[in-house]
Amino acid sequence: MDLYEYQGKQYFARYGIPTSPGEPADTVDEAVAAAERIGYPVVVKAQVKVGGRGKAGGIKLAGDADEVRTHATAILGMDIKGHTVNRVWIERSSDIAHEYYASFTLDRSAKKHLCMVSAKGGVDIEEVAATDPGAIARRHVDPTEGLSAEVAEALVAEAGLHAEARAQAAELLVKLYTCYEQGDCDLAEINPLILTTDGRVHALDAKVTLDDNASFRHPEWEEFAATETTDPRERMAKEKGLQYVGLDGFVGIIANGAGLAMSTCDVVEQVGGKPANFLDIGGGANAAQMANALEVINSDENVRSIFINIFGGITRGEEVANGIVEALGRVDIASPIVIRLDGTNAEEGRRILAEHGSDKLESVPTMIEAARRASELAKGANR
Repeated sequence: MDLYEYQGKQYFARYGIPTSPGEPADTVDEAVAAAERIGYPVVVKAQVKVGGRGKAGGIKLAGDADEVRTHATAILGMDIKGHTVNRVWIERSSDIAHEYYASFTLDRSAKKHLCMVSAKGGVDIEEVAATDPGAIARRHVDPTEGLSAEVAEALVAEAGLHAEARAQAAELLVKLYTCYEQGDCDLAEINPLILTTDGRVHALDAKVTLDDNASFRHPEWEEFAATETTDPRERMAKEKGLQYVGLDGFVGIIANGAGLAMSTCDVVEQVGGKPANFLDIGGGANAAQMANALEVINSDENVRSIFINIFGGITRGEEVANGIVEALGRVDIASPIVIRLDGTNAEEGRRILAEHGSDKLESVPTMIEAARRASELAKGANR
């Protein structure tokens, strides 16, 4: 779960990481009231889970109430890369001397945490990595040992942070690691981490991704989940225990296994179609799972055909076929369905599907042929 900037800063505060004073606001009047409490000058910042806010006009400096009102009016409701701004963060303006970068994430190949620090903050770290990789100090952190003050001090020195910032930055880095580890984050990033003109180091931005697998340890995360503006299709899928990602195409995808689902999306693109979603029903494909999947797909008004791609491993082909047939009796499907069934007892499964074939249900033997047929049906359908 990705947090908004203001939520990330609130999360940082739990671990003693210094940030600029600020308050969230959902209306223009709330923004003005927050600015009056915080004290001018302030920065009005759009709260969206995407980069490029500044270039889009979503971050503005305000020196008085009139300017806050003007900027909040313009920013609330703004579209930034497909994300609508419903909330702003009003923050005390900072006088910046230098901008740095600091983050922790998991390096899966090394099976260790990875810390990155750079004296080149305020820009995309990917750009720094591509143009000046030597500007980033990297250090793996063994989770059984943690990050010591000595290692943190060595990292900020290696990264080339200014001498007056190093002691505070090293102390903050240890706190950021504690937040990352104890707070069950997949990512804890500060960009920029700033040194102010009066010599203080603190987080000017916060990018935090929480590990959903650890949510059972954090009932307080419910407050974050409540602010999620999820796609209604994704919300329905989550309620039904399905792995679903909404896309903008017209061929509905159902597959058993994440790898197969991704491959199915690729093959549909390859034959000229456009997937409407990624949907993984898991290792099995019983009637209940299939009915749930079809209901989610059927709720998408852009879907013109449905491609069910099942490879039976432990799950037998005839069980899959019976599940599909039973599911079709439970859900009134608006779009034609193309099924590719392979693997264990696939021939028996295809026989069962053939008995229930119709102009709305076709069984096709190969993945590429099924993708092509589903794309053809979608392009010729009027739903």
